[in-house]
Amino acid sequence: MKVSQLLGRRFKEAPASCIIDSHKLTVRGGYIKYMANGIYSLFMPMKRITRKIENIIREEMDRIDGQEVMFPVVMPATLWEESGRYFSIGSEMARFKDRSSNNMVLGMTHEEAAVHMAKNVAESYAQYPFMIYQIQTKFRDEPRARGGLIRVREFTMKDGYSFHTSQEDLEKYYARCYEAYERIFRRAGVRNFIAVKSDSGMMGGSISHEFMLLSDIGEDTLVICPECGYSANMEAAECITGNVSGEREELAPVSTPGVKTIEELTAFMGISPVNFAKAVVYQQNKDDKYVVVFIRGDLDVNETKLRNYIGEEIHPGVVTDECGIVAGFIGPKELIGAERIVFDRSLEGIESLVTGANKADLHYKGFNIERDFGKAEYADVAKTFAGAACPCCGKKTVTIKKGIEIGNIFQLGTKYTKAMDMTYLDANGEAHYPIMGCYGIGVGRLAASICQESCDDYGPIWPISVAPWEVEICNLRNDDDDVRTTSERLYEELQKAGVEVLYDDRDVRPGSMFADADLLGVPVRVVVSPKTCQRGVVEVSTRDKTVKTEFSKETAVEEIARFVAELKKGFEI
Repeated sequence: MKVSQLLGRRFKEAPASCIIDSHKLTVRGGYIKYMANGIYSLFMPMKRITRKIENIIREEMDRIDGQEVMFPVVMPATLWEESGRYFSIGSEMARFKDRSSNNMVLGMTHEEAAVHMAKNVAESYAQYPFMIYQIQTKFRDEPRARGGLIRVREFTMKDGYSFHTSQEDLEKYYARCYEAYERIFRRAGVRNFIAVKSDSGMMGGSISHEFMLLSDIGEDTLVICPECGYSANMEAAECITGNVSGEREELAPVSTPGVKTIEELTAFMGISPVNFAKAVVYQQNKDDKYVVVFIRGDLDVNETKLRNYIGEEIHPGVVTDECGIVAGFIGPKELIGAERIVFDRSLEGIESLVTGANKADLHYKGFNIERDFGKAEYADVAKTFAGAACPCCGKKTVTIKKGIEIGNIFQLGTKYTKAMDMTYLDANGEAHYPIMGCYGIGVGRLAASICQESCDDYGPIWPISVAPWEVEICNLRNDDDDVRTTSERLYEELQKAGVEVLYDDRDVRPGSMFADADLLGVPVRVVVSPKTCQRGVVEVSTRDKTVKTEFSKETAVEEIARFVAELKKGFEI
């Protein structure tokens, strides 16, 4: 490809709306073009990158016996009504009517379509196990689209679905897919990634892992123990506080006029936040009934864990004058207006607590849950924190980091096959529901994540396994016959040698040409100039600045091809 013919522009500056590096550089480098919120067109360089990522994914999915298929983007709502998700998923799903007034949806994920494909086809146990996967466009009306391709509404995704006759068989295949994902990310040039236990969310299932690129710009909060290697998403991480019981005291009211928050109370009473039972109010989405959580004063509620525990979708509560709950002075004793009261286990065993008294301007000191409330419902619904005890090794070494999700895998169980009445017959002719696994990778997000991890102030530093081209030739003097002839010969002969080449044949200043080359991030740069031609050489360097050398003009094609082959070996697994 010649740069003079390459569609797209490169810019010195990115728009002010571009905050993170990968967004800035993919806009500046002419990789993507904004069309609407969370919706982008891809220019040729990004399309070449995503195609290479897709090919790596295909090779690794085929390696674990995956069968590539294709599901429709548009599906009838009846399919999602069978699974129950047509009603449980909110505005993220795009719904519409076709010309015949049938309710339709745009695919945001394809569990229902996978079950529909396999249903009445895989009817005998002898046909199991199997995995089907696709690389397909999806649409999710994401409310927080940001960061270019990091979080979008329309995206290309690899999603795979495995079907099994036993949990043991699913677990074996799950482990194979886990290893395949590690190979995919290493082959794509991702360096600093980990797998963490995660919450299954709307996908369902009991066991799930997310593959995370550790990055300060990540939206996910990760809990990591450097001592034993424990890792989990904050949404799924157990919180172990190591409570100190203290001594039991008599229950006594304390006047606290206008003192409502934990910060105000600790200053007013001179008592540590660990001795407070903080109240946090939620409401159930289905009926707006109140759920009150009591948690240690220095901790915060993990809403995902609370949601999973009570089995209901929730939202922050709005306390009204009529509900009976006294905002700022809420306590367990004689609390009215709450459908359900949950105590975080951080309070378990503490003999004396400060709580609200459910009366304006009044708190209790010396509150004992067992004595003053009775049998309590304890659950782990707290966010863990840096320095907490590790759930695995028990050491107080928990650290908190940020990450970008680049892939996920789920053990779904029979949630979808049972809901959609998909069965198979075993050796005895008895019907059973197949057990499913689900495996996803966002292609565009992975490309943007690689850029985020591998870049400098001048542009991306693409790993050669996914780079848009392997070599860029910079012709510094197109009006010089020797320079032009040498550049064009290299361009033609390197392509014949199987090397992917981008040729900058434009009549521009060297500084401008090198700036554009940095933005295009091609791993190997070949500079041809009057000076190099006079010395009978070409200058060869790498985008990451680790190599700078010269090759003879006569042997340059063979030397460059060999150099590229050596770089590519670093990504072979």
